[in-house]
Amino acid sequence: MRNHSVVSEFILLGLSADPQIQALLFVLFFVIYTLTLMGNLMLLLVIRVDSQLHIPMYFFLGQLSFLDVCHSSVTVPKLLENLLSEKKTISVEGCRAQVFFVFATGGTESCLLAVMAYDRYVAITSPLLYGQVMNRQLCMGLVGGSWGLDFLDALINILVALNLDFCEAQNIHHFSCELPSLYPLSCSSVSASFTALLCSSLLHFFGNFLLIFFSYVRILFTILSISSTKGRSKAFSTCSSHLTAVIFFYGSGLLRYLMPNSGSIQELIFSLQYSVVTPMLNPLIYSLKNKEVKAAVRRMLRRCF
Repeated sequence: MRNHSVVSEFILLGLSADPQIQALLFVLFFVIYTLTLMGNLMLLLVIRVDSQLHIPMYFFLGQLSFLDVCHSSVTVPKLLENLLSEKKTISVEGCRAQVFFVFATGGTESCLLAVMAYDRYVAITSPLLYGQVMNRQLCMGLVGGSWGLDFLDALINILVALNLDFCEAQNIHHFSCELPSLYPLSCSSVSASFTALLCSSLLHFFGNFLLIFFSYVRILFTILSISSTKGRSKAFSTCSSHLTAVIFFYGSGLLRYLMPNSGSIQELIFSLQYSVVTPMLNPLIYSLKNKEVKAAVRRMLRRCF
């Protein structure tokens, strides 16, 4: 038997200790979470019922909306509960479960954004072969592979993290459980878990980012080779929404994980950006900047009313 006490729960210190500020934050994040659910579920419904959106691009967008609902639901309900509660605790098992699902859903979204970049690459560089290349079998395989690969990646990381021991420190300077936040609390070596996390980040997140980057380099060269200004504008508009979503997700996510784990306000802001705010913004980005989605929403509203 190891000669130390065992911690059974952690304390999530969250965003503020001031009750008045906590009340304001509760209202703010409740509104954000409600808009996230409404926006993404509405987008899923529109893609489902409108036959004109039954193409690979919107199949992937529907998967992204579903992922945003899942990713946001992993952290926001617990955040709202803690903003109303005096005892802001989470069990060790609950914390590990949250780490797993944050890792799995965030990683799957990273993979899916790379898949969507490839879809835009095929659509712009080989428009005549688009339907043949991006067939249903390939689309299902890419989505299934994204889910499977990232849940396996999350499982490996959480299994390695099970070896972490927690003795006395309980305070997590964050509003949710993320793997880097647990390292300062561990009284055992974190080297194995940190190495697994580093390898996952380099091979997985940076790998996906490189796939997106090189896809857009090829897309850019293709767009620049188009002679007409109207043609270039139309080609660019088909991928501008996806590029905006990539910038929001990777910009805040990479900055969060590249920063030292200190519980600073900047760290919390970047975490809120990619785990709370971005899932709300994605349906707005894809609906406001996409004529086909806006037309499909109008058609659905006309049928309903």
